[in-house]
Amino acid sequence: MTLAQPDIAANLAALRRRIAEAARQAGRDPASVGLVAVSKTHPAAAIEAALAAGQRVFGENRVQEAAAKYTALKPAHPDLRLHLIGPLQTNKVKEAVALFDVIETVDRPRLAEALEREMSRQGRRRDCLVQVNTGQEPQKAGVGPGEADAFIEACRARWNLPIRGLMCIPPEREEPAPHFALLREIARRHGLVELSMGMSADFETAIRFGATLVRIGTAIFGHRGAA
Repeated sequence: MTLAQPDIAANLAALRRRIAEAARQAGRDPASVGLVAVSKTHPAAAIEAALAAGQRVFGENRVQEAAAKYTALKPAHPDLRLHLIGPLQTNKVKEAVALFDVIETVDRPRLAEALEREMSRQGRRRDCLVQVNTGQEPQKAGVGPGEADAFIEACRARWNLPIRGLMCIPPEREEPAPHFALLREIARRHGLVELSMGMSADFETAIRFGATLVRIGTAIFGHRGAA
């Protein structure tokens, strides 16, 4: 069932309070934690309700779905920022560079090369995050922790990508804290400032470990429909 607009506004207000409290508990400025509202599978009406409540940063998993919803919304809201948080196929790079402001899922050389080429072609520099598969799960996207250092260096030196930070999705049935700590350490080694980690079930732990972006959908929009 789709949430009504007042529910989304109330959910956002409650979530912002929880984010602020988690930041304060960690000795951090609440303003140092950004909220990415994950709108995948939710209709444009739900996004408009979140926009009316002051939310401006959204995350989508699929290029085609995002284009259907945000091609009209972005011109109407010039301060809206859209993050790609799902795996990116190289044949969708052209559309992704045109639509998204941040690409959080850079995870392999072929994709890095395609992004550099398309950004140069379009004259658009999009902030990028390297996705690290901290749990080394074979079914999940992301570069392995053992290869992350070399890949980050190549993204910067070889492909000249604007790498701002790292992203991870811990294994569902494992304690997330060690994964967040690992991501933070890799970022520290490379002087990266952005850490996208933490979702509806674990964002407070992620904030304790330095998350600068938390990706939250269910706590805002309710349970999703079929993907």
